[in-house]
Amino acid sequence: MQHYHIVSRIAIYLLAVVMIIFGIFHFLNPRDLVVYVPSSIPGGISWAYFVGTAFILVGVSFITNRMVKFFGYLLAILLFIFVLTIHLPNWLNAGDKEMRSMAFINLLKDTAIAAFALHIAAGAHHQKLHLEDSD
Repeated sequence: MQHYHIVSRIAIYLLAVVMIIFGIFHFLNPRDLVVYVPSSIPGGISWAYFVGTAFILVGVSFITNRMVKFFGYLLAILLFIFVLTIHLPNWLNAGDKEMRSMAFINLLKDTAIAAFALHIAAGAHHQKLHLEDSD
């Protein structure tokens, strides 16, 4: 059994709590978030609920230490999709300086959280999902 450094576990638990809060926010305020769904993607408000559910499941996974590898990679993919489809276009096309700054901050935030999720997933050696032998 692998023993985790206490600071690492605290960091993972903090991310888990943040993801659960983000997930709850998606359920409480879906109409505020649907404006970020690109109009070319069908589904509308369903995406807010889907993302909220995904965030909550990620948080629960990280807290319970179950399916961490799967949900860590899922979170990273989801956040990279946000970066490419929402934050980058908003940053490139925002006319207002404040909106451009907020889009850039969100781009960096989601990139950083995705990187941390990748780190957590890659370190979950006890999990069953192995993409390569040296994982």
